[in-house]
Amino acid sequence: MWQSYIKQFKNYLRLERSLSGNSVDAYVRDVEKLAEYIELAKIEVSPNKVSEEHLTGFLRYVSELGLAAHSQARMLSGIKAFYKYMLLENEITEDPTELLESPRLPRKLPDVLSLAEIESMLAAIDHSTPEGTRNRAIIEVLYSSGLRVSELTGLLLTHCYFDIGFLRILGKGDKVRLVPIGKEAIKYIQIYLDHVRNDIHPKKDSEDIVFLNRRGGQLSRVMVFLIIKETAEKAGIEKNVSPHTFRHSFATHLIEGGASLRAVQEMLGHESITTTEIYTHLDRDYLRQVITEFHPRG
Repeated sequence: MWQSYIKQFKNYLRLERSLSGNSVDAYVRDVEKLAEYIELAKIEVSPNKVSEEHLTGFLRYVSELGLAAHSQARMLSGIKAFYKYMLLENEITEDPTELLESPRLPRKLPDVLSLAEIESMLAAIDHSTPEGTRNRAIIEVLYSSGLRVSELTGLLLTHCYFDIGFLRILGKGDKVRLVPIGKEAIKYIQIYLDHVRNDIHPKKDSEDIVFLNRRGGQLSRVMVFLIIKETAEKAGIEKNVSPHTFRHSFATHLIEGGASLRAVQEMLGHESITTTEIYTHLDRDYLRQVITEFHPRG
């Protein structure tokens, strides 16, 4: 049912509003994300029966996934355009988006980096030093897989499955998930392992830890924060950049590129915010495909 309405909406944008192909695709993608959410949340409602409450739940959902505030606002504008069209076509008598505002987030989300800013940070790293080689691998992993800083510092060598392109991550509440990792991140981790870590003598209980300090101990969360801050300053980036910035950039870039909301939710390790039924197992091949198709460095 949703696809029929979306197809008609697309024709309206193209023929009656004469929008560019990119604009049409963007509006249609916004509505498709809403339809996807309705399906995942198992809300049995047709497009002409969607309420303001449903839409508020959708916006809350994408904000929890880490979609940047400006991206949320743009997505909302696409959905508003859809319901204005529905109103014009007499498919609805009241616009459910009329009183809808961009959600007030419970906390300020970190700034999201553009791909160009991420590239500039990578270019600012001194690769001639052991620390620089390690730091390049750290940033590649943070951006490639959307890890929390604690998940990065606790990453184990025995949990890196580079042959199939996955990391085994122990997340919040000791919940385990498999997260795809891009080819660029794998490349720089292997360079770090071969040319830096092999020359370090790990301390006791750190033998299986991927990222070590120069004394062979596990990196602290504070140390990773400092690495990111210093690299951002060297790159001339004035945004407030932290390890979590890469997690939000990871989610935002995937969603804006067209990746499935459910796939991004599972990769981030988020619990459902609407119903526990949303959090379902996905085929590993599909998750791997999401990174390959939609991640800028996949």
